[in-house]
Amino acid sequence: MQPARRSFLRGVGVTLTLPLLNADAEQSTLPERSSETPRRMICVCAPLGLHPENFFPTEVGTNYRLSPYLEILGDYRDDFTVVSGLSHAGMGSSFAHQASASFLTGAPNAGRPGFKNTISLDQFCADHIGSKTRFPSLTLSGEGAGGLSWTRTGALIAADNSPSRVFARLFINGDDDDVQEKLQRIEDGRSILDDVREQARSIRGHLGREDREKLDEYLTSLRELEQRMVNDISWARKPKPHVDVDPPTDIPNASDLIGRTRLLFELSHLALQTDSTRLITIMLAGSSFAPPIEGVTLGHHDLSHHGKDPGKLAQLKIVELETMKTVRDLLKSLRQSREGEGNLLDRTTVFLGSNLGDGSSHSTKNLPVLLAGGGFQHGRHLAFDPDDPPPLCNLYVNMIQRLGIEADSFGTSTGTLAGLELKNS
Repeated sequence: MQPARRSFLRGVGVTLTLPLLNADAEQSTLPERSSETPRRMICVCAPLGLHPENFFPTEVGTNYRLSPYLEILGDYRDDFTVVSGLSHAGMGSSFAHQASASFLTGAPNAGRPGFKNTISLDQFCADHIGSKTRFPSLTLSGEGAGGLSWTRTGALIAADNSPSRVFARLFINGDDDDVQEKLQRIEDGRSILDDVREQARSIRGHLGREDREKLDEYLTSLRELEQRMVNDISWARKPKPHVDVDPPTDIPNASDLIGRTRLLFELSHLALQTDSTRLITIMLAGSSFAPPIEGVTLGHHDLSHHGKDPGKLAQLKIVELETMKTVRDLLKSLRQSREGEGNLLDRTTVFLGSNLGDGSSHSTKNLPVLLAGGGFQHGRHLAFDPDDPPPLCNLYVNMIQRLGIEADSFGTSTGTLAGLELKNS
């Protein structure tokens, strides 16, 4: 096989290409819903951080005084745990903003030359429970297409920043012709997968060990894609759930980060309430323009890099308090939504954090971490030594296990996070 091994197949909007192998470089210089109790997860990243002095309590344990930001969540004190001191292993301040790529993967050295990402927390979980719902996961963003979700091979999954478009995907049924067209696209895609799989297998015997490993990884991805297509066929034949709410209207003003966040949280609540998905990631907005909030005249990005300027700190507090209000309203809507004998908050792990511990100094230590719901024992401040913390990925293992997935490691984890326990009931 010569350069033809890199030939590709096209059809009905699908393009699949064999991976670039060393040999090439040398040559060319729905199932029904089960009776189980659904467990769900929302992961939210505030990419510019949350000002530590306003976020973290000064006391530890269960009798801590609420910080200014946590006071907003006071009615839900027993529904959340705040954790201080945690960080991802192998991160530095030189590439602090790029560390958002590792927020849900824990892959070290984000932003440095040669960095290759790994699978994100939500996609790891989707591999295990994604087939239980119409959408294995939702990847959302408050501004651009950059999100928090990464495939097993370290490719970024583009985030959707249009609530109206996501709402249509979730809840608006097409006519019979639309359904048949979708089914035909899926079938065409499966035929292409068959052809590409045979093409890949035909060259395997001519490759060296390293290239065979790359090709085997590629074939594994094809099998996973085919499994998702089978799931898509099942769900395409079922009507989407009806929700008695008006479709959201997208907010074109990029500076309105609070309005955009609120729309994404409301949409997430609907998606979980209808069991359309059980896994959601949300990258919050961080506009350079002044948001339409009274008392704020500077952009959020500028305020997060305050340099301890009192005026900027005062405005930053206003913006982040408004952000915490949207978190409060999300917790409220989840707790008020009944499901059987429980509520959605008890069955949904809500994780709020950031890739930055301090936006002004670009520190990646002592990341803000708030964990709510999910059936954990809450109402406490867990504090760890920021100079010698357990990996943040330890918390991710707790979250994975809470979804009923049997796993004892993820990313750079060394176990589960000490002090985080499940409710007795």
